[in-house]
Amino acid sequence: MDREVKKESTPISYMKETGRKFLDRETAGGLLLIFATLVALVLANTGVADIYHHYLTDEIVIGASEHLEISLSVEEWINDGLMVIFFLVAGLELKREVMVGELSNFKKASMPIFAALGGMLVPALLFFLFNLNMPTAKGWGIPMATDIAYSLGILGLLGKRVPVQLKIFLVALAIADDIGAILVIAIFYSSQIAWMNLLIAGGALLILAILNKTGIKHLSLYILLGIVLWLAFLDSGIHPTLAGVLFSLTIPIKPKLESGDFQQRTKSHVQELEKIDLVNTHLLTDKKQQNILETIRNDTKHTHPPLLRLENALTGFNAFFIIPVFALANAGVELSLGISEVLSSPLGLGILTGLVLGKVCGITAFSYLGAKLGFARLPVGLRWKHIVGVGLIAGIGFTMSLFITNLAFADENLVQVAKISILLASLVAAIAGVLVLSLGKTRSAKQQELGEVF
Repeated sequence: MDREVKKESTPISYMKETGRKFLDRETAGGLLLIFATLVALVLANTGVADIYHHYLTDEIVIGASEHLEISLSVEEWINDGLMVIFFLVAGLELKREVMVGELSNFKKASMPIFAALGGMLVPALLFFLFNLNMPTAKGWGIPMATDIAYSLGILGLLGKRVPVQLKIFLVALAIADDIGAILVIAIFYSSQIAWMNLLIAGGALLILAILNKTGIKHLSLYILLGIVLWLAFLDSGIHPTLAGVLFSLTIPIKPKLESGDFQQRTKSHVQELEKIDLVNTHLLTDKKQQNILETIRNDTKHTHPPLLRLENALTGFNAFFIIPVFALANAGVELSLGISEVLSSPLGLGILTGLVLGKVCGITAFSYLGAKLGFARLPVGLRWKHIVGVGLIAGIGFTMSLFITNLAFADENLVQVAKISILLASLVAAIAGVLVLSLGKTRSAKQQELGEVF
């Protein structure tokens, strides 16, 4: 007689399921991001361009009084406010991957880390070759970035033609890449430091760490201190998005109630329910039933780690609102410059070669080097063709590249050249990556299990 086999629910399995949901959300979010980009380009290059740009510069003031208020433009609220949540989600994903995912041990983490390292160093080097001793040299961080939402969205278009391991590899690579980009922003693209603000930020961070260490798991308390952390970073001279990453690292990953304890408690509660005469009592009038069910509900909530509860609450909002809104505000480039002008500019050439050639060469070469030295191994089910393809797709720098552009340059002409170059490079990288990954037949499950490399 057939029986339905039910998988045991544990924190580990729950985290892995969260990872699968993340992939689906990021793929769909990537497609929405493409749409938002097209809308921004249309708005910036039609008769409504002035209205579009005027709206982005409008000031929004939030505060209780003149001395307790924050006044930022719409664009600043998006780049310095909403993008903090983007980096918070990236940090939560990173922490989860380090604990139980693709970065949970050296063998798993080494290949995407090697790939990310090559994918940052080689593009920056190529950019420097074109912009050495020029004012545009400070844009070297632009081609280092990978847009995880766009990349997964493009990879998702290939469906079952690519193994799921490749999507996981891309996520791990992009997260490692994001860490590098965050460090670059914090160290090289921050203005004059306001030490008092940093002292306040350090105090908030210390309290958050103590809360985590002492086992306090109330998310509302963490969020309140997280807001203090962001406010301190806002005028510190260090870009406030770093607050999102630092905050994420303090969120508890252990549940308030372990699975074994939950099972025992639930079993006891069920036994209590079995003693009740359910025929002659009604849930709406029986306080005992209500109390038992409420306890089970609370226990179920407490088996979910705070990190996963926060990640689940924010991932959809991040993928379907924050990232598309960022694209809507930042991708509106006036296409007044021709491709020939971009290609004749050292800045444009540096970005194009960095993202299109530097990414794929760096990712492939460093991955191969790591494998040859014995520090890393190709994930089961992947071939080097997949690494080349994903290396090309990682050249879609978009979100992070645009973000660093705004930090690197004040000259509007340079910003225009950089943005057009990023859009062009991302388009070329996406098409090339899809073509490479579409070549050849999809391997059988047996072949994937054997883990062929060529």
